[in-house]
Amino acid sequence: MQPRTPLLLCVLLSQMLLLTSAEDLDCTPGFQQKVFHINQPAQFIEDQAILNLTFSDCKGNNKLHYEVSSPYFKVNDDGSLVALKNITAVGKTLFVHARTPHAEDMAELVIVGGKDIQGSLQDIFKFARTSPVPRQKRSIVVSPILIPENQRQPFPRDVGKVVDSDRPEGSKFRLTGKGVDQEPKGIFRINENTGSVSVTQTLDREMIATYQLFVETTDVNGKTLEGPVPLEVIVIDQNDNRPIFREGPYVGHVMEGSPTGTTVMRMTAFDADDPATDNALLRYNIRQQTPDKPSPNMFYIDPEKGDIVTVVSPALLDRETLENPKYELIIEAQDMAGLDVGLTGTATATIMIDDKNDHSPKFTKKEFQATVEEGAVGVIVNLTVEDKDDPATGAWRAAYTIINGNPGQSFEIHTNPQTNEGMLSVVKPLDYEISAFHTLLIKVENEDPLVPDVSYGPSSTATVHITVLDVNEGPVFYPDPMTVTRQENISVGSVLLTVNATDPDSLQHQTIRYSVYKDPAGWLNINPINGTVDTMAVLDRESPFVHNSVYTALFLAIDSGNPPATGTGTLLITLEDVNDNAPFIYPTVAEVCDDAKNLSVVILGASDKDLHPNTDPFKFEIHKQAVPDKVWKVSKINNTHALVSLLQNLNKANYHLPIMVTDSGKPPMTNITDLRVQVCSCKNSKVDCNAAGALHLSMTSLLLVSLFTLACL
Repeated sequence: MQPRTPLLLCVLLSQMLLLTSAEDLDCTPGFQQKVFHINQPAQFIEDQAILNLTFSDCKGNNKLHYEVSSPYFKVNDDGSLVALKNITAVGKTLFVHARTPHAEDMAELVIVGGKDIQGSLQDIFKFARTSPVPRQKRSIVVSPILIPENQRQPFPRDVGKVVDSDRPEGSKFRLTGKGVDQEPKGIFRINENTGSVSVTQTLDREMIATYQLFVETTDVNGKTLEGPVPLEVIVIDQNDNRPIFREGPYVGHVMEGSPTGTTVMRMTAFDADDPATDNALLRYNIRQQTPDKPSPNMFYIDPEKGDIVTVVSPALLDRETLENPKYELIIEAQDMAGLDVGLTGTATATIMIDDKNDHSPKFTKKEFQATVEEGAVGVIVNLTVEDKDDPATGAWRAAYTIINGNPGQSFEIHTNPQTNEGMLSVVKPLDYEISAFHTLLIKVENEDPLVPDVSYGPSSTATVHITVLDVNEGPVFYPDPMTVTRQENISVGSVLLTVNATDPDSLQHQTIRYSVYKDPAGWLNINPINGTVDTMAVLDRESPFVHNSVYTALFLAIDSGNPPATGTGTLLITLEDVNDNAPFIYPTVAEVCDDAKNLSVVILGASDKDLHPNTDPFKFEIHKQAVPDKVWKVSKINNTHALVSLLQNLNKANYHLPIMVTDSGKPPMTNITDLRVQVCSCKNSKVDCNAAGALHLSMTSLLLVSLFTLACL
């Protein structure tokens, strides 16, 4: 027969009371004999005494209570152990627990010849030890020692005893292991003569739940005679730790209208006591709900799992009708399976009732009016809607669409994120002359889709009537810009073009007058009536007001409205070049030594303000009418430069050499420029031009400057 794990053992493990000291120190509370050996009989007979147990709390044994680890046995008030029915097998070990308000203890009954039965106290405590049944070749008998944690003074106190039925005379018991001679040292000790094991201080199961010790017998010299034999000390849990919620903050969400029984969140507490006992067996309940509307019991918590679920109908779980969509629950966890003697811990659970899109947005009016001046852009009207959903969600945020009346895409509509209003704007200027009225059909929806049983109705559309106000618009030039091409230097009074400006206000009969707005060089004139533009000065392509051969002027067209409106037109005149600028040479001063071996005087360059082909190649010559031919020489270097040199040395003096340069225009233009040449005395690397009234510049420097100029062109 397989006995069930007795409930009384759970009670034993979870509600063990502290052993108290006896008033009479000569009395040792507990069982007077802690280990009994019983040969396995063929059958335990019902109500027949098996043995007698003697227990004393040293205070009269008031309210003495016995518990047996097997449900098939009991201990009578007189201490006799009897079977509740005839039984043949009970396992290898029985444990009897006795307690009074002042003391408690455990006795072990070793069934010699018994067989292991599943569900024994060994399994409950997960004993990792050898069988307590004496082996044939071992005389040391040890049983596990069970000690409640948090025992009070006095210490040391006996907690068990080791028996050696065949111990040689003079031998001693020795105890070793963690808690004796290993850290934490000194917690346990053994009477080397009697084998009594004692504890020296209070134990804490949450620090160390079991101690694995070893017992051996030694001779007088300390040599081991037998052992070591394992001795396990089990610290029995007491309910000395409160449940703790250590994973907060606890925030849960549940959608409004959720069915009754919808799980919101799970609350889990931790208890440091023995999880195999009721000391850590938790039960949960809701101590308080804030607010308590519309029902003081909106939620329920599973007492074992800690799952919080809704218990009200979906209709009451309506975010739009709740005073506050946030609930705070004080959750209590109690150990001892929720018994009144259990310890408690609390935490706050915050539950948010989340919105779902169960209300469609509705326009506050079926029709909206707006006015806008033609030519203007920007917001012209704000469309207002109502939505009962949560403003912080996509179930409330509106999205507007123009579904009719906007073929030219002149209008756009955007949502104001703060007010949820639709801001209708003109993005392309409207023309009164084309259409003075516009009618738009606009619909509004939410960012989030509606729940299946809600739809958009007629109130989700509205009409906007827009009136365009006529504005006196300025005349418009066509084309703009206007372009003409003319040669520079055309005669004054030449007609360039006739400008054309029209008034967009076609429904008004207005006249247009023209005027010059910007004419940087003062070259142009315009007829105010017909817009004919002619010249009143010579056009010069080389003028500083001309850029890249283009001259820019602006004209105004002014209508006769009240007030008048003005339009601006641009005229671009491209000037063609004519050969009206003679070339010029550089430099115009040079030096040369009177005894120079190199008779080169200077490299001349030429430039022309005109454009090709009215510029280079240039022709360089000496004006022969004033200079002897056999003294000076001009040689062409390239299209823009020539070399002036001497044919013989000259005395120190200032010489004026007329240089004639001619461009390639048709007809060509010629310029004659005097080149001043100073012949200087050059001795010992010193240049002296004083005798010739010369500038203090060396010929070599002038040649270098001329060559550098040539290289840069």
